[in-house]
Amino acid sequence: MNFDEIHNRVGSHSVKWDMMETLYGVSPEDGLSMWVADMDFKAADVIQDAVKAMADHGIYGYYGDDASYRNAICWWMENRHGWKVDPSWIFTTHGLVNGTAICVDTFTAPGDGVVLMTPVYHAFAKVIRANNRRVVECDLRNVDGRYEMDFDAWDQQLDGSEKMVILCSPHNPGGRVWTRDELEGVVAFAKRHDLILVSDEIHHDLVYPGVTHTPMANVAGAEERLIMMTATSKTFNIAGTHCGNVIIPDEKLRAKFAARMASLGLSPNSFGLHMTEAAYSPEGAKWADAVLEYIDGNRQIFDAGINAIPGLASMKMEATYLAWVDFSGTGMAREEFTDRVSKEAKIAVNQGPTFGSGGENFLRFNLATPRAHVEEAVKRMQAAFGDLQ
Repeated sequence: MNFDEIHNRVGSHSVKWDMMETLYGVSPEDGLSMWVADMDFKAADVIQDAVKAMADHGIYGYYGDDASYRNAICWWMENRHGWKVDPSWIFTTHGLVNGTAICVDTFTAPGDGVVLMTPVYHAFAKVIRANNRRVVECDLRNVDGRYEMDFDAWDQQLDGSEKMVILCSPHNPGGRVWTRDELEGVVAFAKRHDLILVSDEIHHDLVYPGVTHTPMANVAGAEERLIMMTATSKTFNIAGTHCGNVIIPDEKLRAKFAARMASLGLSPNSFGLHMTEAAYSPEGAKWADAVLEYIDGNRQIFDAGINAIPGLASMKMEATYLAWVDFSGTGMAREEFTDRVSKEAKIAVNQGPTFGSGGENFLRFNLATPRAHVEEAVKRMQAAFGDLQ
């Protein structure tokens, strides 16, 4: 597992590298791509072996008898997260953005409000609006560089037209791992307002030492309104498989979701199922532990370097590989600090406003890349904001 190895992804149909100039004006010839959430690391050998076995077999027919795939998911959730999943609860969607869209489509109606705790992963708002539902932004409180929930304010904000709340746990882009008390607060909030609770836990394996992720399914009182979403994509860098899992403990909710899936004629891609089963294994667990340790080193280097620049503050990451940097202390307009990052430092990053209310003074940096890239990014940032030193 050589995470220091630099792989040239330019020209490989990589969104991250082949679209960076079109979207952010940063050329891949001399720029660094640190935006969309995939890693610049090769997948684990156990996953590569599964793909090779499929290629060697040479027949790519319909996938049948998915018991071993479902059992691998159940094994992972119980052994890594202390969450017992019944195989019959699992639906496979075309990734979790697709899973979110189907949840919105199934459990809400046009015009209904869907609550987001912003700033948050931008695809949520995109699919909500595409389904002709309303995005209801409930702002997280930034308390000394750490996001906190504000249920009192949110209770006053809602008007009864909201039907769903989508939680990002762990939080993207803030890197928070919500405490059990906070999760219990989310359940109580959902009950007060009679909201379906969708918990997107795609980053649940990427949690740093000193904090513990609690699956929402293990929080008392959640089950009757809960939709869980998980995937191998972020943990194992196989987002291109577009294979996600919607896991529904409640029988009535499960039946409704199953009916909608059937009406859409959806079925999974066999490559995604084979790769997921390979990933959710003891061998996959070793790789996941190793990549997290490596990214933790990147996190420490990045945070130390960015926080040394006056006016910049990298929010402490408890989870994910996505650094959320606050530029408000510079006193600069968003256009200025954004230009410095893209045009002077030549780094392509996600723009804060796309994450909704509260993201205006932020940029998001992807640290799941060889350490040399992180070290170079820090040098470039320090040079681009050198007048603040």
